Amino acid sequence: MAKDDRKTVTIADMGRGLLKMAPDVPGIIRHAPGLILRSPKMKKTIGHIFQNLANAHPDRPFVRFEGATTSYGEANRLVNRYAAVLTENGVNRGDVVAILAKNSPTDLFVILATVKLGATAGMMNYNQLGDVAEHSLSLLKAKVLVYDPDCADVFDSVSPAKLPPRTLDFTALDAAAAGKPETDPAITKELPASTDAFYIFTSGTTGLPKASVMSHNRWLANFSGIGGLGVRLHHNDTMYVALPLYHNNALSVSLGSVLAGGACVAIGRKFSASKFWDDVILNRATAFCYIGELCRYLVAQPPKDTDRKHSVRLAVGNGMRPDLWDEFATRFGIDRIVEFYGASELNIAFINAFSVDKTAGFCPLPYVIVDYNDDGSPKRDAKGRLTKVGKGGTGLLLAQISDRVPLDGYTDAKETEKKVIRDAFKDGDAYFNSGDLVHDQGFSHVSFVDRLGDTFRWKGENVATTEVEGAVDAVDAVEQTVAYGVAIPGTDGKAGMVAVKLRDGQTLDPVKLAAHLYDSLPSYAIPLFVRIVDELESTSTFKTRKVELRNEGYSETGADPLYALAGRAKGYVPFYDEYAADVAAAKVPRG
Repeated sequence: MAKDDRKTVTIADMGRGLLKMAPDVPGIIRHAPGLILRSPKMKKTIGHIFQNLANAHPDRPFVRFEGATTSYGEANRLVNRYAAVLTENGVNRGDVVAILAKNSPTDLFVILATVKLGATAGMMNYNQLGDVAEHSLSLLKAKVLVYDPDCADVFDSVSPAKLPPRTLDFTALDAAAAGKPETDPAITKELPASTDAFYIFTSGTTGLPKASVMSHNRWLANFSGIGGLGVRLHHNDTMYVALPLYHNNALSVSLGSVLAGGACVAIGRKFSASKFWDDVILNRATAFCYIGELCRYLVAQPPKDTDRKHSVRLAVGNGMRPDLWDEFATRFGIDRIVEFYGASELNIAFINAFSVDKTAGFCPLPYVIVDYNDDGSPKRDAKGRLTKVGKGGTGLLLAQISDRVPLDGYTDAKETEKKVIRDAFKDGDAYFNSGDLVHDQGFSHVSFVDRLGDTFRWKGENVATTEVEGAVDAVDAVEQTVAYGVAIPGTDGKAGMVAVKLRDGQTLDPVKLAAHLYDSLPSYAIPLFVRIVDELESTSTFKTRKVELRNEGYSETGADPLYALAGRAKGYVPFYDEYAADVAAAKVPRG
């Protein structure tokens, strides 16, 4: 483990952080009660907060997109017209509206229209096609699907029988919204915080995507804790968001921070490392949200004058590598890096409120870090209880479940229960298993170490090994596949690798394999390494063998043929010694 990963937070760090927080004390005081005294019964929701800001400051900028600005008042009027269209299409409180869209103001306005009605916005991942998209829609049970014409390929890949009863693309939505009432829906101010706001798709730890539930109440924890206490935007700030709006980083962390400060959100159509700072400057952004890979791609770009011509003073996100932290802050002149740690389904979050370098931050809510088994499960002692690791230790993060900190979980109660650890330290207690290893830095701070279980993170996305295995197993020459994540120096998360046993007498065409996987999987889920093996262990010892394969990675494969992904055009090529460095430098894969 690198030295930076073992950082200990000191009282001096905390003191410096408090001094840095001093100018923002009025806002912190205003938001602190929302974190401590929040109740699911209170009539406070995302839509209510947004429309109150719009009514109080109608001319204040709310959204910027490609240089154009929409005010709070103008946005709210359009949101209300969209809400009227959804109502005409049968959407009521408790219903689900599936939203399939790439980043744009319209995407955000449809989301706000949905939650204003007390309905749930089911945020479809536009990288998912065919069977996976149909699976996600089946979990949503949506009454209406609203989709972006730019996502027509996803829409067309879904069987008409699997679609919700009504579908509208953005063009039809705008036509239907013309002339509709612009007044706030009466129901918005009556909704309790316990109402479900979003379904955010996550791989969880195994299998196909799951829809994690984000209630308004838990979103309000982001609003107050991450937005009000951690990020601390002012009303004249603009937060640039190039991450997909189906991500919690964008929808909860960034939007929560914007509304907490009455600030402006600048939406990037998509992330581009070469044009990132140009878009930031065009939209007059003073902050942006990130995942670790985004920052690495920016550092890998050749130096340009735009590196320091922007007005960004802070960045908020997760996955900033300790070895990249100083270089990133210095090169781009970022005063504050507000790293956080959380997950779509997790009921707590950590936020770097005290501006300490190289930490995922502080959490005031109850959690424990415990010893664990190789398979990622918490280790129990002879009495059946868990063992906490001490300060400076590394272990599995568990979040306590209580009336004060409830668990929203997944839409599938059985999937939620799989992640709950009961009778951990005493009879009747309950904790949510994050599936992540963290390092205890002291003063309720942690740093992220690794993802356990059958899921690994790559390019900011959770990759389910079962989905990768299914795609590779669909190739005629393949008899059996094992997928896992492997670390590449200089990158965040784990890259995908598969060990493949071929059918007798068959050979693998590496170019055709790559073409098949590009058509079958999201780009982030396509394995970078393919190892051809003679045998895979039987089911009874399969997990043990998987651990061995993961430990061997791509550097200890012996005489087994090993291929590396060059890109869509070249497919898989024989592994070469410089490949890992090329991945870290963002030279491969291409396309």
